[in-house]
Amino acid sequence: MTTPKLEALALAVRHVGPLSLALADGACAGLTGPSGAGKTLLLRALADLEPHTGEVRLDGRPASAFRPHEWRRRVMWVPAEPGWWAETVGEHLDGADDTLLARLGFGPEVRGWSVRRLSSGERQRLGLARALARGPEVLLLDEPTASLDARARDAVEALLAEWLVPGRAILWVSHDLGQLARVATALWRLEGGRLREAAP
Repeated sequence: MTTPKLEALALAVRHVGPLSLALADGACAGLTGPSGAGKTLLLRALADLEPHTGEVRLDGRPASAFRPHEWRRRVMWVPAEPGWWAETVGEHLDGADDTLLARLGFGPEVRGWSVRRLSSGERQRLGLARALARGPEVLLLDEPTASLDARARDAVEALLAEWLVPGRAILWVSHDLGQLARVATALWRLEGGRLREAAP
């Protein structure tokens, strides 16, 4: 049997779980559910950013076998509202080349922009660029296009479709079932602390 890229066994965090899931290598799975169900909490637990019980594995290796910072680089949570800690955009974009930025609608001059001038949609796209530049193996995407117009949304979907090759995987949270139908090959629904497969 093929080893999942990312696997959770009896994972429980606050009001979510215990639950188990297996994300296949090279796959994008969608995650939906009502507001407050704990979708973000689940992503943060998978990224080892929330105290939890149970076990999470990457390629069959438990998170405990990795140093915390190494796990979080490989299994990366990309929040809906990325955090910013420095004055300029460029200070956050180590490793992000101009080609990647161009795919997301930015010229090289964006590196000199003040973070304060960014719109919500620009923050989302640059937060994704920052994540991709760090070379993750699994992306845990939390409403990554919620603040984008249709053109920018389509650009993000196309970029991530190309990024998703063997050795990588995506768990994509969205309330937009139309989007999940486009990007995901499996769909899960989180409700009442339980995870179940839903119709793709």
